[in-house]
Amino acid sequence: MTNSIRRLDWVLLASLVALTCLPWYRIESGFFGLGWLSGFPNDPQSAPAVLEIILYGKAWLIAFVAVFGLALWARWIKEPHRRGAVLVACGAFGVLFLALQGLAITSIGWTWHFPELLFGPLSDGQSSIGAGATLTGILCVLLFSFGLADRGVMKGDAFVVSAISLLIFLVVIFVFYPVISMLVAAFQAVDGSFDPDGFIRNMQDPSIWSLDCLMGGARCGVAWRTFWLAILTATGATTIGLCFALIATRTRFPFKPLLRVLTILPIITPPFVVGLALTLLFGRSGMVTEALSWLFGIEPGRWLYGLTGIWIAQVLSFTPISFLVLISVVEGVSPSMEEASLTLRADRWRTFWKVSLPLMKPGLANAFLISFIESMADFGNPMVLGGSHGVLSTEIFFAVVGSQNDPSRAAVLAIILLAFTMSAFLAQRFWLAGKSYATVTGKGDSGSHIALPRPISLAVHSVVLPWIAFTIVVYGMIFYGGFVKTWGLDNSLTFQHYIKAFSMGWRDSGGIAWTGVAWNSFWTTMEIALISAPLTAIVGLLTAYLIVRQRFVGRGLFEFALMMSFAIPGTVIGISYIMAFNLPPVEMTGTALILVACFVFRNMPVGVRGGVAAMSQLDKSLDEASLTLGANSFRTIRKVILPLLRPAITAALVYSFVRAITSISAVIFLVSAQYNMSTAFIVGLVENGEYGVAIAYSSALIVVMTVIITGFQLLVGQRRLRRENRITLSAPAAANAPAIIKETAA
Repeated sequence: MTNSIRRLDWVLLASLVALTCLPWYRIESGFFGLGWLSGFPNDPQSAPAVLEIILYGKAWLIAFVAVFGLALWARWIKEPHRRGAVLVACGAFGVLFLALQGLAITSIGWTWHFPELLFGPLSDGQSSIGAGATLTGILCVLLFSFGLADRGVMKGDAFVVSAISLLIFLVVIFVFYPVISMLVAAFQAVDGSFDPDGFIRNMQDPSIWSLDCLMGGARCGVAWRTFWLAILTATGATTIGLCFALIATRTRFPFKPLLRVLTILPIITPPFVVGLALTLLFGRSGMVTEALSWLFGIEPGRWLYGLTGIWIAQVLSFTPISFLVLISVVEGVSPSMEEASLTLRADRWRTFWKVSLPLMKPGLANAFLISFIESMADFGNPMVLGGSHGVLSTEIFFAVVGSQNDPSRAAVLAIILLAFTMSAFLAQRFWLAGKSYATVTGKGDSGSHIALPRPISLAVHSVVLPWIAFTIVVYGMIFYGGFVKTWGLDNSLTFQHYIKAFSMGWRDSGGIAWTGVAWNSFWTTMEIALISAPLTAIVGLLTAYLIVRQRFVGRGLFEFALMMSFAIPGTVIGISYIMAFNLPPVEMTGTALILVACFVFRNMPVGVRGGVAAMSQLDKSLDEASLTLGANSFRTIRKVILPLLRPAITAALVYSFVRAITSISAVIFLVSAQYNMSTAFIVGLVENGEYGVAIAYSSALIVVMTVIITGFQLLVGQRRLRRENRITLSAPAAANAPAIIKETAA
């Protein structure tokens, strides 16, 4: 009772601040700049809700005063069940009304026609929500959560109920609302009115769906080109990744540490840099092209600039990710099952095809799905190597920022891209549904994996060894290209690209002057990445805790909705954020907040899956012991769960930080002159033909990411599990009986 009233008091106090002290509407110059304080509270732009009602005619905001007034009355209700019912009603009404009034009333008045018929025309509209409205929305969600807790939901645990409610609230705003806005935009004209003509025209466009390439024509439509490219890339990356995993686990390959290094490099490499390296090797002025021309008189061609070049770059980029997915699956195949097959007189070839490979199906399906989605969303490599062979991601980009200026076409192309990836996502779940591939149980599993059949071993080595050599050459070009003056014309070594990008000087007034062209985007990228990485880890691990440790109605749907954001390509995320957050009620374009939100909710599923995997290994008795001793759920997470989740925390931090730096497909739509990310800046360098500066900048980013990743690992630390094995031997029985082993784990 006391705790329930105390947390309600804090919400009511915060509501007083939101309604009387914070600007209700968006501050154009930025809330955290505090410039709005000079005109507060007399400036209409910075006025709080109470003054907006009294002085500026925003009568509809009275509803929020009524909501918190009713919640204040409910505070004095002694019976928790009745108090909870009032708080649930207050919170639900507050959230729904905030959303409806924001969507219905814009800066020009009513958005919809029927409210104008009911209430008459408005003399003045309203701008986007600001700090006061944002805090009010969060507080309404908390009122709703506290009401459910008072009514006994989740055993009255307010922290758990609040966490679930806030996560659903955030996912609706930053995942579902943008996607729905994108779907709506496909049926809108430029002025926002309903117009299905654009959708029908674009869906019937032959340049999207044409199959002329199958009938002797020049090329197929962009949708089929993108689809078949993704199929080929996923097949190639999964096959080569499986070869790498088999080499690492089933052979005596002497350079296995090298495989680990090659899996890290592509992950911390900006996505278009591989395309640049291939251009330096096989472009018209590339090293290999010129060597072949000099030795054999082969005329330099443009074969690299098209789907072939994109496919090579994508397979090179996504194979290491497939390897990371597959190696744990290959290692997890039970040796006893393989030995049982051999005992039943199957040879190694039959055992591999009939026992080992079928047990790897979950890993193969996940690796294929990841590569398929990454290929669909890839923007950098098609931008560098696509030439006239555009794919959906680049066509969406040019529909938004090019001369077309056709938002409806961009929305239709994004819908097609989303349909392809969601179909693959659902097909994978359907293929694996209802089947068990468990091979790791609580029973001892002795033995070792069987060696590969000789034909398979030869085939795997014949794939892996050339691929390793090719990868080393490509990354050698990446670092070497930053020191070449003008590739193909003047191959003399120079530091001018690094100097142009990262030069420094001294100001006359004192202090360092960051004179290099790359510094602005570099510091912005570091700031955004270092803010979004901890937030991604927090949201992901909190979600994992709720999924693994809590039982509530709709938990499966909740998990699926969160994981669905992984299946949405970055290109679709970027275009949907532009369409959702470019206008009221939530306006964030051109700010750092939209970049942080994009990275957090785009990368959150990785933190969720890592947290689920790690938390599933922790016995629930640890939580129960803490709760039995009087700790609440929040203290249990902080003192018991988090110290045991350090590997998952490190993985979430590292992945989200790296993706924030290397992502391009979503970022290219969201950057602005004030907040320009490194990947978007490097794309601009490539478009201007400044390959040397682009490669120099990318090389520096790879080094910086390596250092910061090491720092994350040192900061989080390692999980310490103290186990002691004490072996006690009875002297008379030692010769005749097995040793008695007593194991105690501290």
